[in-house]
Amino acid sequence: MSDKTIVRLHAAQRDDIGDLTTRRPLPGPQIAQLDPFLFLNHHGPQTYPPGNRGLPFGPHPHRGFETVTFILEGSLMHKDSAGHGSVIGAGGVQWMTAGRGIVHAEISPPEFLRDGGPLELLQLWINLPARLKMSEPAYVGLARGQIPEIGAAGATVRLIAGEWEGHRGPVRPLLDIFMATVAFEPGGSAWFHGLEGRNVFLYVVSGTITIAGQLAPQYHLVELGEGDALTLSAVDRAVVVIGHAAPLGEPVVAHGPFVMNTREEINQAIEDYQAGLFG
Repeated sequence: MSDKTIVRLHAAQRDDIGDLTTRRPLPGPQIAQLDPFLFLNHHGPQTYPPGNRGLPFGPHPHRGFETVTFILEGSLMHKDSAGHGSVIGAGGVQWMTAGRGIVHAEISPPEFLRDGGPLELLQLWINLPARLKMSEPAYVGLARGQIPEIGAAGATVRLIAGEWEGHRGPVRPLLDIFMATVAFEPGGSAWFHGLEGRNVFLYVVSGTITIAGQLAPQYHLVELGEGDALTLSAVDRAVVVIGHAAPLGEPVVAHGPFVMNTREEINQAIEDYQAGLFG
């Protein structure tokens, strides 16, 4: 068994959306994707005043991939054209399969608009292979209490999808995907194995961690080398998002909210959306 080590750190690039503080580590200047992980936006942390305008993500379409939204602070209201709806608070997760096409809105609930408060969100896009891109749209909204919390050595693993130490996450993705967040106390550690042939998505939300003696600080995506295991240790209080999956190895053609395999499929997605076929 061999441990993965850091190949390169990718700093999140600042790209605010209106008054919403936004950082984006993926894609970045030196990394286009971590197949099948395509895109990550880190919104906040920030505090909204009472009487605010809330999040700017009104109705918009998607096709060809899945989105995972982590509500670290604040709350998020989801509505979509497949009839799903929920309000998820701090510690919750939303997992949406856009599949063949969905229109959704991710906005702040009325209470947040009225009262304001802290807000911090992550949204990750995960690609789907050609055979699954036209799947039926689906949505799972999980409150904090619905996500298993598993203790490690000075760390807590919140398991969203996949298996870890005999536990299984509540989300059943279309692909074999592991997804979790890990909160570390200073000096805490967590170990992950079964990573051979899989790409690891690792983003440091807060604090600083070490991997084989190398530091990985806040707001950095960690690109890892070969190996079938990974040990994460915390220098101070830290939070990371970790996922892993087998690479798809397929062409990726992205245009705004659509991710397909060919330009022709992108054109078809635009036509279908304009024709009202996304619901």
